[in-house]
Amino acid sequence: MLDLEQKKIGLLMFEFSLPAIIGMLVGALYNVTSRAFLGKGVGTVAIAAITIALPMQTLLWAVMMLVAIGTTSLISIRLGEKKIDEAEKIISSGTTILILIPSLLTVIYFLFANQILTLFGASPEVLPYARSYTDLIMLGSITSSISFGMNNFIRAEGNPRIAMATQIMVSLLNIFFNYIFIFPLGMGIRGSALAVVVAQSITALFVLAYYLSGRSLVKIRIKYLFPRQRITAGIFAIGFAPFSMQIAGVIQQTILNQTVRHYGGDLALSTIGILISLSALIYMPIMGLGQGAQPILGFNYGARAFKRVKRTLKLAIISGTGIALASWVIIIVAADPILRLFSNGDVELTKMTSHAMKYYFALIPYLGFQIVSTSYFQATGKPVQATILSLSRQVLIFIPLLLILPHIWGINGVWRAVPISDALACTLTSVLIYFEIKNINYKEKNISNHNE
Repeated sequence: MLDLEQKKIGLLMFEFSLPAIIGMLVGALYNVTSRAFLGKGVGTVAIAAITIALPMQTLLWAVMMLVAIGTTSLISIRLGEKKIDEAEKIISSGTTILILIPSLLTVIYFLFANQILTLFGASPEVLPYARSYTDLIMLGSITSSISFGMNNFIRAEGNPRIAMATQIMVSLLNIFFNYIFIFPLGMGIRGSALAVVVAQSITALFVLAYYLSGRSLVKIRIKYLFPRQRITAGIFAIGFAPFSMQIAGVIQQTILNQTVRHYGGDLALSTIGILISLSALIYMPIMGLGQGAQPILGFNYGARAFKRVKRTLKLAIISGTGIALASWVIIIVAADPILRLFSNGDVELTKMTSHAMKYYFALIPYLGFQIVSTSYFQATGKPVQATILSLSRQVLIFIPLLLILPHIWGINGVWRAVPISDALACTLTSVLIYFEIKNINYKEKNISNHNE
């Protein structure tokens, strides 16, 4: 803890952020390569199909985060209180819930699969491909839940390196099996889904082995596997915030898919799928940067070392903006070769995506400022500001624009909604950060006056 208080901010940022950035970047690379492989190996319709599957996958992530983050937080708290037995009750109950809820979601999906995917924007032409992909993803929901959830448990008991290694492993396995199943084996879109399931299953075995081998600090006990009401309520209470954020994402993705298909057809669905995967290459490393800055910001804010707080925030914003700006330059300059990765000479797809990119990424350099500012408010215990900023760009501002602008400009209204949303969200972020800096300066001045 002395390091967080005295070590140079730049070195701390490097130490804390680099592992998270690497983990996030590898995950983003998987998203891009899987779509590129499908575009090359199957065609435009496959990219449209996995774009349709995205809300269902996000819904699955939502229930996993509800359980995993709630359980992880409670484990950390009980370990801090030296209550190992209580932590073991929590992890055991959490493990059971990690299996039960995705199982229930999978049953609901298969009862109403066609209706659900049609709601998410599938046309009659895309629906069979979307079913082929999503059916397999949902059949593997339990292993995905174990892989994600128990990896968070490992981080909670103080093993971030193992957690990072697991995160990187699942992404690299996904890329490897995607290539093998799509090209040499010719399994098409089902091969891409199978790659996800196989990669998550291997990772699930890895995290299970960690706990079953006795290496873990907190043990999963058979006698505690039946979820207790008190523990379950605590898990859900803490996990509800990230769960609700993901649900908001499902709503946004559903409206986006429906609007895009209405105004641009299945081709536009493929376009938005490509744009989403490319944008992940930009924002996920910045999210890693924000995650790395959080313990530094939180510790120094709690220690009332406000000069270090401001220095950390400034460095994180500059670094995040630098990442976003460099990524934007690469995407704009190398647009044609990048887009060729996603198709086998589909001129119409390349033309539409190239046109959409000019709007979609117009204000992306400001993304670093928005993400880092959100991380700051999370780290310093200001959930209201953090939630407002988290929801503003993609939900509170974007959805109304998405419902209005296409009536004026057609499909171009969808593309233009993104930079307008970015501009308004950036303005809101600037206002909140301005008043926060004023508040910090006031506190800093009071400390100086008190010391005198």
